Amino acid sequence: MNLRDLSYFIALADHLHFGKAAAASFVSQPTLSTQIRKLEEELGVALVERAPRNVMLTPAGRDVAVRARRIVADVEEMREAARRSQDPEAGRVTLGLFPTLGPYLLPHVVPAIRKRFPELELLLVEEKSDVLLERLQQGRLDAALLALPVGDDQLHVEFLFEEPFVLAVPETHPLAGSGPLSMSEIADERLLLLADGHCMRDQALDVCHLAGAGEKDGFQATSLETLRQMVAANVGVTLLPTLAVKPPVARSENIELVDFRDPAPSRRIAMAWRRSTAMGDFLGQLADVIRDLPPDLLRPPVPDTTVPIHVPGAAGV
Repeated sequence: MNLRDLSYFIALADHLHFGKAAAASFVSQPTLSTQIRKLEEELGVALVERAPRNVMLTPAGRDVAVRARRIVADVEEMREAARRSQDPEAGRVTLGLFPTLGPYLLPHVVPAIRKRFPELELLLVEEKSDVLLERLQQGRLDAALLALPVGDDQLHVEFLFEEPFVLAVPETHPLAGSGPLSMSEIADERLLLLADGHCMRDQALDVCHLAGAGEKDGFQATSLETLRQMVAANVGVTLLPTLAVKPPVARSENIELVDFRDPAPSRRIAMAWRRSTAMGDFLGQLADVIRDLPPDLLRPPVPDTTVPIHVPGAAGV
């Protein structure tokens, strides 16, 4: 048994297709198939159910896949630790972000990361929060930015910042141009929200429940940009995170932003990594750079000078 064969099997577990797994592993399909059969013979158990148009892992195969990911991740972390012992601020970091945060935070932190760690190879992965958490646990990410709470004792969680929400309303809405709102003032509103599976949907629902507001029936968005366009079209109102309404996000017409009185609804952002990682010290330094945002960036915008976002291709969480 060797790391190469375990990597082939992980690729097959990811793709559940011999051809795609071979392409991802940069080998021919016969080579990958042969090595996986050798792995099965060595373990004395079938790892894969083979059918003409379907590939499934056996129960033993699912267990081996979990263990193989852990082994390969540990070896890669050992290699990374060795590289960092020669140059602690160089090497590669794979960082996950969820889509209602990534496009709006990265313009403010990537330049600072580049300046602080000029030799660092930073790979960014944008996925929904549950996918990021799974990949982090599997060793496929080095760290991830997530909204709190993060319920996993195997992860070290480093709080970064708290980001307030603002209410986005059409310019003709009764709340447009009003001062800071109390939560009770949105009790009769029906908010436009993201679809199931997005962490910001859960955060917005929490705000709705606290305020006595509800969700607008018959519509669920897949991105903040869609929510913004629906507000501009006078379909309803929504919550937007503060970073999503700050430059370099482009200005948009027909929308007004209204902030909340303290304590304003907000989300708490943290950076998480495995407690077992050999990169913990460096990831702590990286978290410090991300945490060091200009204070004004996390303050709700001035109503007469800002309007929400336009980031082409920005997806929901």
